[in-house]
Formats: sequence, structure tokens, C-alpha cells
Amino acid sequence: MAKKQPDTNIPQHEIEALARCLLPEIQKFFESPEGKKEFEEWKVQRAKEKERSV
Repeated sequence: MAKKQPDTNIPQHEIEALARCLLPEIQKFFESPEGKKEFEEWKVQRAKEKERSV
């Protein structure tokens, strides 16, 4: 099943080029101690929000 793309005027090759540039930097951040700490804080915050909504 093909994934529906959002309606933009940005060519697919431009989106893919941007993703190729950003992905390594995003991965480095989440592998760093700071990134791991922020991710853990985000997970705690999400759990609290889910508890409130139940």
C-alpha cells in the first residue's frame, strides 16, 4: 500500500535530500548523553499526560 504524501509543492527528491542531511545529525543527538536525557524526560512527560487523560 502506497503511503499518501501531504499536498506540498516540494518535490520528492528535495524532501529526500533534506532527510539524508538531517538523519545523521538527529541520530547523533539521540545517541549523545544529552539526547538520551531529553528523550527520557520526554517519555516521563508523555506518561504523565496519558495518566491525566484517562
